[in-house]
Amino acid sequence: MKRLIDLILPLLTLIIAGACHEIPQYADNPRGNFDALWRTIDEHYCFFREKNIDWNDIYARYSPMVSDKMTQEELFIVCAQMLDELRDGHVNLSSSFNTSYYRKWWSDYPQNFNARIIEEHYFNFNYRQTGSVIYGILTPNIGYMRIPSLAYSIGEGNLDNILYYLRTCDGLVIDLRDNGGGSMTAVETIVARFITERTLAGYISHKTGPRHDDFSEPYPYYYEPAGQGRILWGKPVAVLTNRSTFSAANNLVSLMKLLPNVSIVGATTGGGSGMPFSSELPNGWSIRFSAAPVLDPLGNTTEFGIDPTEGCAVDLDPQAALSGHDTILDLAISILSN
Repeated sequence: MKRLIDLILPLLTLIIAGACHEIPQYADNPRGNFDALWRTIDEHYCFFREKNIDWNDIYARYSPMVSDKMTQEELFIVCAQMLDELRDGHVNLSSSFNTSYYRKWWSDYPQNFNARIIEEHYFNFNYRQTGSVIYGILTPNIGYMRIPSLAYSIGEGNLDNILYYLRTCDGLVIDLRDNGGGSMTAVETIVARFITERTLAGYISHKTGPRHDDFSEPYPYYYEPAGQGRILWGKPVAVLTNRSTFSAANNLVSLMKLLPNVSIVGATTGGGSGMPFSSELPNGWSIRFSAAPVLDPLGNTTEFGIDPTEGCAVDLDPQAALSGHDTILDLAISILSN
């Protein structure tokens, strides 16, 4: 099975190689580290155009804040504030004392998820669990599977056991709320259970030079259905999302949304469609950022998130939650029951 990682590894080599141009050497002092950071982002970040970011203007605003007399802590703050201008949850600057992280992609939105409500009021704590995946049967005869993370690929045997247990259900809820992403291989493993033929999974581009628009033409990648003897799911599906559905989980939602009999229920996802890449500054700090854009099967970016299916946008009602009701899950159950 062709895996996206097979495309990513040679891609990263191309990102580094890019075009033939001189790579300057920077001193290990505040000015040198700041300029090295700015240029690394300038030559390799992939969403300047989509976000309408004037990176030269940002340099002009933040560069005067840098002084050779400043401490490492002070330099880190300036650099982190500059990186926040990218508005990207995949951008992190890491030192021995701190890691910067842009949080506004989710912090300015309602959480729309409370695991305790489901575990207590929908299952009476009588749910099943394999690895990190929680699953069970809800009234009236709707299967439920919560995938809290894609940090590790879900075992094929685990998926077989889950889908076999839920086989008599009329529909399936896949809860991806608060799933911050992880492995693209895990995405492929899950999607393979809902397709019956080779399926276009999206497109990916790589950097071909240092300019902001130096990218290759997007080239496609495909997913195959699960292998012979594996259990597939062909009944209706509702995928639950909130703003904290991010990165690989965001990618999973973009693929599921285009499959037949699948509804996306809840709130717009958090986005995060750039494949991350890491580099290092002269002082040893590491910088991680989005370097290769991944497009959905229709050729659209999902960097800004994926909207629910029409008619399926809903928030978690705080008042209903007090009485044990998850209004997002309730809508999904209603859709699948009808």
